[in-house]
Amino acid sequence: MSQPSNTAPGRFITFEGIDGAGKTSHLDAMEAQLRQGAREVLRTREPGGTPLAEKLRQCILHDPMDALTESLLVFAARRDHVVQVIEPALARGAWVLSDRFTDATFAYQGGGRGFDLGVLETLETWVQGQRQPDLTFLFDLPPEVAAVRLSSARHPDRFEAQDTAFFERVRAGYQARRQAQPQRFAMIDASCTPAEVARQVNAALHLRGWL
Repeated sequence: MSQPSNTAPGRFITFEGIDGAGKTSHLDAMEAQLRQGAREVLRTREPGGTPLAEKLRQCILHDPMDALTESLLVFAARRDHVVQVIEPALARGAWVLSDRFTDATFAYQGGGRGFDLGVLETLETWVQGQRQPDLTFLFDLPPEVAAVRLSSARHPDRFEAQDTAFFERVRAGYQARRQAQPQRFAMIDASCTPAEVARQVNAALHLRGWL
């Protein structure tokens, strides 16, 4: 694989949405598409992305805790992820594709759990400074549709096991985040067929001149 030049800009693209929205399969497709273009692509996820963050992920997904503890662990994992993985990759011109980032914290802990958004905003600034994704795909889907999709999936973690009302709040949390920073979001109707969802994703990349 050819390496990008020293002046080639890195891109930070995140994939967001409630559990069951189907974002991961489209992340797979974008990763393959970008690699065909001889770009350096780094795929990662949150919580996770480093050995330390992956350990914290297991606690976050499976161990009982209150919303503050949950938020602190999420941001601790994110700090290690940003410092060890995301910033070095962007600095060398790589395209970073992440399955979730900070928008998920505002949606799940802020919206779903009802945790203080002001505290989350402070933690966001401490942990990542001005770093935000260059583009965020928000896969939007009614929670009742997502629940049907999840019913045939793996054994649910403690987020996936939440009720529809929780995911309605998460969905609203995502929309609030999008409304606050509309320029970096691409809204994807995840209730469409996979082919139509893929068309929407590619259209957003073409709109920015990235394909």
